[in-house]
Amino acid sequence: MDTKFSKPKSFGEILDHTFSLSKNRFKDFFTILLIFMGPVFLLEAIIQLVSGTSLFVEKGSGNNWVEQALSSFEQSNTIDSSSLSEVIGPLIATVIAALLGAIFYPVAEAAILLAINHIRKNEEYTVKSVIKQAFSRYWPILGSTILFGLIAIGVMLVPFIVIFLVGVIGSAISPFVGIPLAILFFLGGAVGIGLLLTRWSFYFGSVVLDRDAPGLSRSWRITRKRTWITMGLYIVFYLIIASISFAVKSTFAVALGNSVLLNIIVNLTSLLTTLFFSVGYAVMYLDLKLRHDADDLKELIENYDTTTM
Repeated sequence: MDTKFSKPKSFGEILDHTFSLSKNRFKDFFTILLIFMGPVFLLEAIIQLVSGTSLFVEKGSGNNWVEQALSSFEQSNTIDSSSLSEVIGPLIATVIAALLGAIFYPVAEAAILLAINHIRKNEEYTVKSVIKQAFSRYWPILGSTILFGLIAIGVMLVPFIVIFLVGVIGSAISPFVGIPLAILFFLGGAVGIGLLLTRWSFYFGSVVLDRDAPGLSRSWRITRKRTWITMGLYIVFYLIIASISFAVKSTFAVALGNSVLLNIIVNLTSLLTTLFFSVGYAVMYLDLKLRHDADDLKELIENYDTTTM
């Protein structure tokens, strides 16, 4: 077994291991994502081109280059009889890309997870072999993901309905009571939702590696005593990804406007951030699995000692 996977990791060690794996195995992981998402992004670009979006630079109205580039985003959101096709085309491209991404992204993430598990065991693998393994778990992955999505919607919907009612009723009584109360309920609900979804979020690793579908109960068990730290890692990953995505889009948007080339650059950036998150998820799951299996072993030893005394 790879020594980096053989012992439990701290918060910082998980981040460090994620960065090192992303760098050292970048070619394999990026190839996996490109195989699945590359055709989706290409189709999206073709639809945008056919609908009339400029390939290199999309300009709107303005007195200089920057104003023209930025105004192209505003014009793309304005619908009239002359620009209807230019708005519908990118919208269709976005919807198709989202649907195809929902179908293929879980397989790509599963392939990366399987590859990292091979690395953990010091086993050789190929991109083709881990993709084939990922497809063998496609239906359990899809079913479990749909179930998790429905649970997530329910977990988010109920608290926000309660918060809305509290805000409305409280504001009717007194704005000085209703608004602070709604804010307090919102913050508490957000933390509660985050904790619950964190506890269930590792269903995916259970389905792929442990062949335990839907994997929700196992995810709940392995995150015990590590929920806050795990949610903190999720937040850090999100902040890193959001910062990179914002920096790239805002930088190139000034020069390219709302063009096809900008969309391609943004999509390639999303592949990089997806790669980073997928590796981070795998490292977190394997760390939780190691801790849980070690705790189970300790309990078995303790039970054996008590029964033999």
